[in-house]
Amino acid sequence: VQLQASGGGLVAAGGSLTLSCAASGQTYSQYGLGWFRQAPEKEREFVAGIDWRGSGKNYANSVKGRFTISRDNIKSTAYLDMWSLKPEDTAIYYCKTQNYWGKGTQVTVSS
Repeated sequence: VQLQASGGGLVAAGGSLTLSCAASGQTYSQYGLGWFRQAPEKEREFVAGIDWRGSGKNYANSVKGRFTISRDNIKSTAYLDMWSLKPEDTAIYYCKTQNYWGKGTQVTVSS
């Protein structure tokens, strides 16, 4: 499985972004997927996860109510909709499924 995250960018505080995670590989739709992020000089942390059906979701407390994870198994793509962004959301965002990590996409939120 290969994953590629995209959709990052520079946004003002309070703004929104949608990240995409495009996957290749036949087993994509059979496994859950997670979004993680890593800020400068900090450890990588869990942001949101979704089961293989797309019905079970969970979020880090820091993003609950602001971020929504979803997936389209036909398109082999997962999404992370982010609203009310804060400067502390600035990080490189990664998607992961099974033991595979995608290349990250940078999100920068200016104050």
